Amino acid sequence: MKAPGYRRNRKGERMKKVAIIMGSDSDLPVLKPCFEQLQTFGIPFEAHVFSAHRTPDEAARFALEAKDHGFGVLIAAAGKAAHLAGALAARTVLPVIGIPVKSATLDGMDALLSTVQMPAGLPVATVAIDGAANAAILAAQIIALDDDELYARLCRARDEMKRKVLEKDAALTID
Repeated sequence: MKAPGYRRNRKGERMKKVAIIMGSDSDLPVLKPCFEQLQTFGIPFEAHVFSAHRTPDEAARFALEAKDHGFGVLIAAAGKAAHLAGALAARTVLPVIGIPVKSATLDGMDALLSTVQMPAGLPVATVAIDGAANAAILAAQIIALDDDELYARLCRARDEMKRKVLEKDAALTID
């Protein structure tokens, strides 16, 4: 799956893409908010299915070649043993964001611990269980380090969140 289009940053360079890797296509519904957030911010992305256990060579190759293919951030979503984010982080120095996916077995705690407990030198930024929207926003913040227009869009999104909360505060009544 590929999102359309490229934008250019202030230096005239193509905006970096975000890669979203899921361990199984059953993770697709969890990732929908991620796709929507990236589209809202106009960030090009690709989604792929690679497994740290069933397709380790393909996952490793993708991570090794990601920078050369224009990616700036990798997002990895996996449940249960959830080694995908760590397997990708072991093969690239690009930022990797892990999304632990909730499973019926341990409510996602197994995935959370597998994603967050990385050895020194191989960090994986980890969002909440099923936290796909925050993974997209974090990826946008990373890419915005070199893109003033994207940075401004993120600031406007924060202002809009603030406005909505303050509206709710003003409308709050207790009987």
